[in-house]
Parts: sequence; structure tokens; C-alpha cells
Amino acid sequence: MLAAASWGVLREAVRPISWRRTVRHEFRITMRQATIGGLATAFVTASLTGFAMVSQALYWLGVAGQAELAGSLLVTVLVRELTPLLVGLILLGRSGMLTVTEFGMLKAGGQVRTMISQGIDPFLLLVMPRTLAMSLSGFTLGMLFAAVALVMGYIVSAALGTTQDSLWLFLDKVVSAMTVRDYMVIPAKLFAIGYLVGLSSCLTGLTASTDDDLASLMPRGFVRGILVIMVTSILLTLTV
Repeated sequence: MLAAASWGVLREAVRPISWRRTVRHEFRITMRQATIGGLATAFVTASLTGFAMVSQALYWLGVAGQAELAGSLLVTVLVRELTPLLVGLILLGRSGMLTVTEFGMLKAGGQVRTMISQGIDPFLLLVMPRTLAMSLSGFTLGMLFAAVALVMGYIVSAALGTTQDSLWLFLDKVVSAMTVRDYMVIPAKLFAIGYLVGLSSCLTGLTASTDDDLASLMPRGFVRGILVIMVTSILLTLTV
């Protein structure tokens, strides 16, 4: 179902006729809720990650006499692997669960059936714009997350005296350590994880039965979202 719906979203997204005013409105609302609403959470999480990981990496690599490996280590562990996972969790917790709850209530209350009877396609009106908005939001929050984590980690390291480089030299080392593969994998992970988290949340809500309530929908949506995040990250790491 997820694969079929993924193809359906991509196919409809390239058709100008699919982007009616109501669809564009739904896209803007989701973008605002997922991106602007997630900025504070992403900033705090990235700051804590930078404090804990970047500063420790710089310290222990300096102790081991391998400070030149800091750039490649941070790119591999922080930017390429950890950032997409944490951003996916932020999207799932803030926007995915909201979508599961909202769509589940629409389905249980009969509003989805009413839309269909009026000739309104819930897939075009609700699923497609929310999925694409969360995909774009995942990329935006991911870039912010990586930048904040690196800068905050550097600030802590400079304050503790574990690095003597300037901020720009430190960031230059990180960017120089990135390969062509990194420039492909990192955006692909951020877009794909946001896309599939949004889509899985939509499908979980729309496939709810009349017997489902929030106590059953929320855990189901959360588990499916976690599986989507983990599987997507692992597959892209192995294949790209």
C-alpha cells in the first residue's frame, strides 16, 4: 500500500491540474505546521546533539592524536546517519501523529465518506499535499539541524579549549570531508524520510476502522513511522 501510494503521489504531483486552490492551501498549512512548528524542537535537539557528540569527538580525537579525522567522522556519523533519523523522529512526533489523529477522526466520523460522495478525492486533497510538504520540511529541518549541531559543538569545544581552529576553518574541514556520495545520500535521506513519514501517517489515519480510537491509532502510527524511518535510512545507506 505504501509503495502504491508513493507512486500515486509522485504521479499526481507532476500534473498541474492536481494543484487546485484547496490543495495548495493544504500544502501551505502543512508546511507551516511541520517546518515553522518544528524549528524550536529541531534547534534544541541539534544543540544537545552538538554538545554531546561534536565536542566529544573533537576532544577524544585530539587526545588520540587523530584530530584530522574529525571532519570525516562528523560527516559520516552526524550529518549522514544521525541527522536524518532525528529529523524523522521530530517530524513523526510533531506532524505525523497529528496527521494520524486528524485523519483517523475524519474517517471514523464519516467525513471522508462524505467527501467521496461529493466527488472530492481525499487522496488529492489531503494525502498528496501533506506528503510533499513533509518531504520538503524534512530537508529544510535537516539542513538546519546539521548546521546548528556543528556550530554548537564547535562553540563548546572552543570554550573547553579542545580545538584551536576558527569556526570557518572547522566548517571548511567538515565540508571538505564530504564526498560525492554524501551529497547524494544526505538530501535523499531527508527527502525520502519526510516523504514516507508523511505518507505512512496519512495511510494509517485513512485506513482506520470504526472500532479504532486514539488509543489504538497513535501506537500504530508511531510504530509504522519508526519502521519507515529506520528502513529508509538503512536502505539508502546500503544502496546509494
